[in-house]
Amino acid sequence: MSSYSSDRDRGRDRGFGAPRFGGSRAGPLSGKKFGNPGEKLVKKKWNLDELPKFEKNFYQEHPDLARRTAQEVETYRRSKEITVRGHNCPKPVLNFYEANFPANVMDVIARQNFTEPTAIQAQGWPVALSGLDMVGVAQTGSGKTLSYLLPAIVHINHQPFLERGDGPICLVLAPTRELAQQVQQVAAEYCRACRLKSTFCLILSRLIRLMEEIMSEKENKTIVFVETKRRCDELTRKMRRDGWPAMGIHGDKSQQERDWVLNEFKHGKAPILIATDVASRGLG
Repeated sequence: MSSYSSDRDRGRDRGFGAPRFGGSRAGPLSGKKFGNPGEKLVKKKWNLDELPKFEKNFYQEHPDLARRTAQEVETYRRSKEITVRGHNCPKPVLNFYEANFPANVMDVIARQNFTEPTAIQAQGWPVALSGLDMVGVAQTGSGKTLSYLLPAIVHINHQPFLERGDGPICLVLAPTRELAQQVQQVAAEYCRACRLKSTFCLILSRLIRLMEEIMSEKENKTIVFVETKRRCDELTRKMRRDGWPAMGIHGDKSQQERDWVLNEFKHGKAPILIATDVASRGLG
């Protein structure tokens, strides 16, 4: 599984502070034999009264669209093979200006020489801008990516600036790395125009499946080698957050810490070791 996220860029290090919206940090690993991933995670108890209020409806119907009759709307939907299910669905926009996107978004659209919205964009933009839940189905190459990215940019720009440890505001999940990269490529120019920061993240689903197979075996010690110290820390954090008993080791850690991690690994208390080549010393 891959993901693409976008947030407000304030030009500062976001770091890994305490999350503001209910995130959590992984606690110390248990010495017991590894069980099911995430089995010790505690379900978050949300107090809706304490959550910050935020606006979801930023849609302003264009006067030209408001004057369009129900018959004209139905004729357009039939011509574009648009099928709508649900209640209070907004009218589709026939032109880009009817969506009332910000000027910097419209400038990028103009540079890309688009002539008119595709079917999924025409109907999807008013729905997404209204803050309604939507499931959109369309063929490959029909403009689905912009159908949710452009409304997402509008929503992002209306939210407060992020604090340290917050974010992201918009999260796009894609089934493959290639598709996530395509989403980022489409979003890049619009994000630059709107001064947004975008991040591409690869979640190693294949590695997770491999870990599940390995951990089901009796001798379940596993070493995952990575190229950089930064990647070692990132992967260790991700696996621990998901409930895996993983520990990391690399050259920036003290000798005492490296010895302790290796001892935990050798005795099976932390059966997954994420390591750079420095971990090869003392593993005999």
